Amino acid sequence: AWADPWKKQKIEQIRMLLNGSLEAMGKVGLKMNVARENLARLVAVLPSLKAPTISGLYSEDWLAVETIVGAGAVRDLIPLLREAGAEGIIEYPLNKVI
Repeated sequence: AWADPWKKQKIEQIRMLLNGSLEAMGKVGLKMNVARENLARLVAVLPSLKAPTISGLYSEDWLAVETIVGAGAVRDLIPLLREAGAEGIIEYPLNKVI
C-alpha cells in the first residue's frame, strides 16, 4: 500500500486525523469577551497552546478572546478569568487539534 501514492496519501491523512484526536484529549476550548482596557490582565492569567486568538467585536471597546487549555485547569482558571474582567465565558469540547 505504501508504494501506491494514492493509498499512501490516504494513510497519511488518517494518521493526521487520528493524531489530532489524540492531541485534543484532555483539552477544551474557552471563548470569552473582555473590555479592551482589561485585555492585558486577562492575557496574563490565560494559558494557551501558542497565544490566544483575539478579535474585535462590533463595539470597539470590547474584544473576543479564544484559547485552548487543559480540561483539568478550567475549574481554577474560570474564576481567575472573571476576576481579570472576562465575561460571557464559554467552555467547549475539542474533537481534534491539528
